[in-house]
Amino acid sequence: MSVTLFSTAYFAPVQYYWHWNRCSNRWIESSEHYIKQTWRNRCVIATANGPMVLSLPVESGAEKVYIRDVRLSDHGNWRHLHWNGIESAYNSSPFFEYYADDLQPFFDQKFIFLFDFNESIHEKMCEILDISSLSKKTSEYQHSQDLPSEWTDLRERIHPKKDFRISDPDFRTKPYYQVFDRKYGFQSNLSILDLLFNMGPESILYL
Repeated sequence: MSVTLFSTAYFAPVQYYWHWNRCSNRWIESSEHYIKQTWRNRCVIATANGPMVLSLPVESGAEKVYIRDVRLSDHGNWRHLHWNGIESAYNSSPFFEYYADDLQPFFDQKFIFLFDFNESIHEKMCEILDISSLSKKTSEYQHSQDLPSEWTDLRERIHPKKDFRISDPDFRTKPYYQVFDRKYGFQSNLSILDLLFNMGPESILYL
């Protein structure tokens, strides 16, 4: 049986949802050790000053902890800063006001675990995009080379430090309207927030 394996992600990039929309038997990795500097705890949005990385702080020593047990840190008032950054970046986009009330509560509520926070956001994004959120969680970790041949492993293919045009040739992207495209040109594969706030209900057609 064909299976697609995803990592958890924080407002995952468009690439993530492009794949999600094209498969039905989805698994989310919940048994790996936490890996820093990935989409698991960061996203990139487009601002008037260029791309901005929003990074979720986690408690020290997270690299030795299973991803499902990694705790979010309260360091730096990040909830307020992240939402302010998102609002500042997209308050002039066509659909920000339409979706803001669905998303702001994630930054008012205090989640303990990174995985729970990500998956709650992901379920809401699937609801908004009109994509099924149905998936299973892994119960034990398997290396890529040990997976059955019919599995597609996206855990490290979708990665902020990898050029998707090389690491993921299946993914196809094309320009859509962006608030700051006249200043910076089209910026590809940003957080799904960028597509949603700029394209609204047409986001699913793009995906």
